[in-house]
Amino acid sequence: MKLSDVLKHVSPLEVNGSLDTEITGVNMDSRLVEAGNLFVAVKGTQTDGHTYIAKAIELGASAVLVSEPIENPIEGVTYVRVADTEDAVGKVATAFYGDPTDHLTLVGVTGTNGKTTTATVLYQLFRGFGHKVGLCSTVCNYIDDQPIEATHTTPDPITLNKLLAEMVAAGCEYAFMECSSHSIHQKRIGGLKFAGGIFTNLTRDHLDYHKTFENYRDAKKAFFDGLSKDAFAITNLDDKNGMVMVQNCAAKVSTYSTRAMAALRGKIIEESIEGMLLDINGTEVSVAFVGRFNVSNLLGVYGAAVALGKDPQEVLRVLSTLKPVNGRFEAIRSPKGFSAIVDYAHTPDALENVLTSINEIVNGRGQVITVCGAGGNRDKGKRPLMAQEAAKRSDRVIITSDNPRFEEPQDIVNDMLAGLTEEDMKKTIAIVDRREAIRCAAMMAQPGDVILVAGKGHEPYQDVKGVKHHFDDHEEIRAAFGI
Repeated sequence: MKLSDVLKHVSPLEVNGSLDTEITGVNMDSRLVEAGNLFVAVKGTQTDGHTYIAKAIELGASAVLVSEPIENPIEGVTYVRVADTEDAVGKVATAFYGDPTDHLTLVGVTGTNGKTTTATVLYQLFRGFGHKVGLCSTVCNYIDDQPIEATHTTPDPITLNKLLAEMVAAGCEYAFMECSSHSIHQKRIGGLKFAGGIFTNLTRDHLDYHKTFENYRDAKKAFFDGLSKDAFAITNLDDKNGMVMVQNCAAKVSTYSTRAMAALRGKIIEESIEGMLLDINGTEVSVAFVGRFNVSNLLGVYGAAVALGKDPQEVLRVLSTLKPVNGRFEAIRSPKGFSAIVDYAHTPDALENVLTSINEIVNGRGQVITVCGAGGNRDKGKRPLMAQEAAKRSDRVIITSDNPRFEEPQDIVNDMLAGLTEEDMKKTIAIVDRREAIRCAAMMAQPGDVILVAGKGHEPYQDVKGVKHHFDDHEEIRAAFGI
């Protein structure tokens, strides 16, 4: 593809060299550059791509996109200067990969909790309708039924556009994508055309990156600010930031709620550890999902499907056949009459949601035992808050290790314990070894009890000192249960 075609969505401030240069690929990592590539020099949070221009040219880059003045250009290399390469890289990538979102219907899901469930259930639902569908999620990316390992909630813009182009090539008609606050702020989804967006909820998370809750909120809001008037926006009326998200949104706005009057309304009629009987907009439907938070997720799914032209009754029929997402409120039963729930809950709000649902199901007929930790090298401020939520809504609490990364596990545990009162400490123990913590919970449990193992969900590893060691909460629970 000619460089002029790759640049069709951006406005160069300066060009030194030929725009007729043939481009064989686009890269923002100088180590991956191959002959004929366009290297995009992006100023990231850790490094500045401009310092690697010489390296990229050495490896064969035939063109370079920069945001700094062009100095000492090398003959035979085309230099293009734009105002902001971080903004431009997504637009360049989408042009190089043939504007994939012109050829499939893309829906984005953003919020603190519920993104994975909402996006994955939409993927399952539309496959249930017989469509070929793509998915970009924390757990796994899919090109129809082909899994592609996910390393980030939302990939970098070049990887993302390549993935979307592969979906188009495979005949996918729809794609559903989790849009993290990092990806929105870093413009990884720049240049993509969204047919719609769903807002789940907003609570404290990623403040190590965003610094303030307002910055975090505004990153999410920017996604809805960018939707076109032809798109739809579905927002959670039960969240105090639900209407903030869409206040500058040009798209057609629809609301959902489990408590108030909204266009999409849902309530729980019956609930057990296996699922719920719901009323959604006046129709009863049985689903294999549990918890009020999942009613909200399913309302977002239902609203998006209807907005995309599906018959409401058919949507509910297919929803009733779907299963929970890996590591999201997954129940494992012990032969001894108690159960464990595996859930990815790793924020105070997520713990509150999951434990509230468990307590509503147990309803005083058994004890709730919570095993939880917090990740290392992330927002330290949420650690004591997570311990408080666990203690408030559990009969017994075991504080343990999650992904310590480059921190000492005991230090993270101590940060969590610092949030507990003397009364809370009477029902709390700390076991740094996660395997032993799960075994201990299983030994404590009696018939009718429910154990929540929170924090890792779908992850099959423990991240310690930069090494991912195999560790799967599902496997550990089954071993502790002797099944």
